[in-house]
Amino acid sequence: MKNQLRPRTIRWGIIGLGNIANKFATDLITVPDAQLYAVASRSQDKANAFALQYKAIKAYGNYEDLTKDSNVDAVYIATPHTFHKANTITCLKQGRAVLCEKPLAMNLEEVEDMIACAQANNTLLMEGLWTYFLPHYQYVLSLLQDKRYGKLTKLEADFGFHGAFDEHSRLFNKSLGGGSLLDIGIYPIFAALSSLGIPNTIDAKASFFDNGADSSCHMVFNYGDNVKAYLKSSIKTDLPTEAIFYCEKATIKINRMFFRPTTLSIISNGKKEKKDFNESALGYHYEISHFNQLLRDGKTESNIMTFDFSRNLMMLLDKVRNRIDLNYS
Repeated sequence: MKNQLRPRTIRWGIIGLGNIANKFATDLITVPDAQLYAVASRSQDKANAFALQYKAIKAYGNYEDLTKDSNVDAVYIATPHTFHKANTITCLKQGRAVLCEKPLAMNLEEVEDMIACAQANNTLLMEGLWTYFLPHYQYVLSLLQDKRYGKLTKLEADFGFHGAFDEHSRLFNKSLGGGSLLDIGIYPIFAALSSLGIPNTIDAKASFFDNGADSSCHMVFNYGDNVKAYLKSSIKTDLPTEAIFYCEKATIKINRMFFRPTTLSIISNGKKEKKDFNESALGYHYEISHFNQLLRDGKTESNIMTFDFSRNLMMLLDKVRNRIDLNYS
């Protein structure tokens, strides 16, 4: 029997070394035939410390030098939302494939510019919304698509936690895209878009901190035939953070922290079945492996997190923002 060739190792760079980058790096180093090659921060000391912790070969004290490193195959953008467009376009123009943390950008216009740049440079770009690639979420989508329990008639999804207001934190800084909507409201909206599609109409209301960042958002997506999605986000109140799909013959509940690896409960005919996917890692390795394979196959767009899906997701975020009169400028 002939020896099978090992897949090409994908050499990764990370730009922006905050909390999400640490989680991403933790899973990246567990992925076969992937290597954390370079990291970049605006602080050389921070880059050095991050590289040491995750065994990266290169540590850059600025972003541009990493984008010019020809040994880097793919870059994970983990900077604040307002910098996603500029950082992504810089990488794409250097021929570096980009996995950009959600939200892909600040608005639909920026998303279109990023997609246009990726297409002009024939370079892979994908929004990093990891939930889409998690086995438990893909399993739920397969149940809904197959209509295993009949038609989906209602969705309830929320994401909320109590965070002590800190004007110096990116999470509460409106000028950096902070607030509940873009940071965590995107997950309930994602659940609606991936299961029910684009709504006919949207109702929304929000509360705000004194600095103008939204502290919570309540949304209703109306789909016709009395099908609705009830969505919430909050960074001032703990919420169940569940996604509950009400079908004609059963209720499918993604249990607490639905956006990350967790368990399912399926209630049908008075019986409750629990499904555990026995996940050991954080869960980012699924989107990383998908992205790596796209790159190896010479693809420039994901067949799961497509450009159109990212467009529609941002379009819905823009519509909610307009309903609640939230302006980031």
